[in-house]
Amino acid sequence: MQQLFYGNPVPLNSQRHRDLSLKTSKNFRFARHVNSCPVMAAEFSAVSAEYPIVFAGSDEAVLPAVVLGTRDGENLYVDNDGRWRGHYVPAFVRRYPFVFSSNPDGKTLVLNIDEEYEEFNRTGHGERLFDADGNQTQYLQTILRFLQEYQAQFQRTQAFCQQLLSLDLLQPMQAQFTLNSGEKRTLGGFRVVDREKLKALPSEELAGMCRRDELEVLYLHLASQRHFRGMLEHMSSPSESEGALAEPVTSAESEDMDGGETEAVDALGTGKDDSEKLASS
Repeated sequence: MQQLFYGNPVPLNSQRHRDLSLKTSKNFRFARHVNSCPVMAAEFSAVSAEYPIVFAGSDEAVLPAVVLGTRDGENLYVDNDGRWRGHYVPAFVRRYPFVFSSNPDGKTLVLNIDEEYEEFNRTGHGERLFDADGNQTQYLQTILRFLQEYQAQFQRTQAFCQQLLSLDLLQPMQAQFTLNSGEKRTLGGFRVVDREKLKALPSEELAGMCRRDELEVLYLHLASQRHFRGMLEHMSSPSESEGALAEPVTSAESEDMDGGETEAVDALGTGKDDSEKLASS
């Protein structure tokens, strides 16, 4: 289970949580300290219009991630009042405070809620999860359908990413930021598609990717790299963003630049594997 901003996820229970309600305000304060989160391939069209999309993970497994900040603990798209400053909110964020986990057999999904979420209450404010008889409300059934679709897209995205690894299409990349003050930041630990390797694939492979709309997904990802520059416009202080520069560079290119020290930032929310992290300085 990818926790990231989940404080205390527990299985939803019709007895324990029968009188629980959820205030459905658009309050995203829970996400204000994450600088990235997973996105699914089906979201690339919407996400690539606003945010940089990268791939984060290990040599064995990667997932796409949307970059939201230039350093650890920074989300430039959540303001001080908890409002989301972009047009599109990633599904990973929208599903909170609900999340699926797997039973030990790995075959059964269990719906969890974050009991620490401040918008849960037992005073009837907002949407009830269960009715007086312990049956699921229409609201909870809608949530379940959303998470089931998310899980299906997650599995499709996993398979797509495994294909990218098997074709050796990903290369290490860093984003380097120079603020108006002269401060330099480097965000690393992620990968992007190598455009030259993609073009060099056999024609049969490219034709298959085209038929499956995978080429479109990859070029949306590549086009999204331009948004590293746009991220700086979301900085709270105009003096920081005015005249600031941002540039994605390969690892080889970054060897000739001063990237500073690097600290680890959890990109995929597992909190366990350093290979699944973005790094910033």
